[in-house]
Amino acid sequence: MFSKKKRLLAEYSDAELVERYRFDSAGIHFLEGLIGNELMSGSRRNCAISPLQKILLTLRFLATGKMQLCNGDDMGVSQPTVSRAITATLRSLSSPQICAQFIKFPLNVHEIRKNQEEFFKIAGFPGIVGAIDGTHVQIIAPSDYENEYVNRHHYHSINTQVVFDPFHKIIDVVAKWPGSTHDSRILNESGLKSLFDQNRIPLHTHLLGDSGYPSKRWLLTPFLRPNQGCQTNYNRAHKKTRSIVERGIGQLKRRFHVLHGEIRLSPDKTCQVIVACCILHNICKDRQIPCPLDDGDLDDSQQDDGDGLNVQLGQNVNDGIRYRQLFAETHF
Repeated sequence: MFSKKKRLLAEYSDAELVERYRFDSAGIHFLEGLIGNELMSGSRRNCAISPLQKILLTLRFLATGKMQLCNGDDMGVSQPTVSRAITATLRSLSSPQICAQFIKFPLNVHEIRKNQEEFFKIAGFPGIVGAIDGTHVQIIAPSDYENEYVNRHHYHSINTQVVFDPFHKIIDVVAKWPGSTHDSRILNESGLKSLFDQNRIPLHTHLLGDSGYPSKRWLLTPFLRPNQGCQTNYNRAHKKTRSIVERGIGQLKRRFHVLHGEIRLSPDKTCQVIVACCILHNICKDRQIPCPLDDGDLDDSQQDDGDGLNVQLGQNVNDGIRYRQLFAETHF
């Protein structure tokens, strides 16, 4: 049994590995080098599985969303062993140290300018460092605070805030809020807001968000009833540019199918799943590992459009609205 496990990477081609585990052989070994030491605990017992096997079990679970498929599929281990292996691997993958290594919001001028130039190529919208949105990841009804997890689509979820750069890489993620929480509140209580409010981001650097967010000097939202001229031109470019985040979330959920269905884990463990998937997505992007069946234009069908209402909260509402109007008049 164990010799078969060790032959797994040799028996499958890279294409077959990507189909099953979303990583090729070199990528899987990269993950082993990244978190293998953290997964060594208990591995010296008789019949214990190795860090590599724990990683493969976890990747298979994230790729399919079905923990039971990991049981007899190539590994031949018991369901409790599968569960323990996945729990340990998710804990290591979603640790603050690993997250900080692979999900980074650009802070220096060179990185910011690179993003701005690439976003500008899409539709001529200047000054954009990232596109932000919320996406719901469905969960089984939790035993505590169950009602708080029911979102406006009437199912239980984690509302996850995510920001993508123009290369469809994730540069910020917040995965901890119950599904009933509005996108605007998640942003308002996030570290991302603090970065901008404390002027740690250069002036004239913006995020693009939908109408579920309040207009700010650093967060540009669409006009709800645009006038002909600059407002209409602004909205057209805004929509085309912001589609980056819709396609990015679509790619993330296509790559890791666990995010598509109902995750039958506690909210805390589900949040680990989400963060781990985001980290793995970025590693795949860095290593140019293709997303299976990804046509590059997949949108997230569960995107929240903010109910078509601009949410204006806080003391700087009018300032944000005036700034958006001036921005539109200046650039469009």
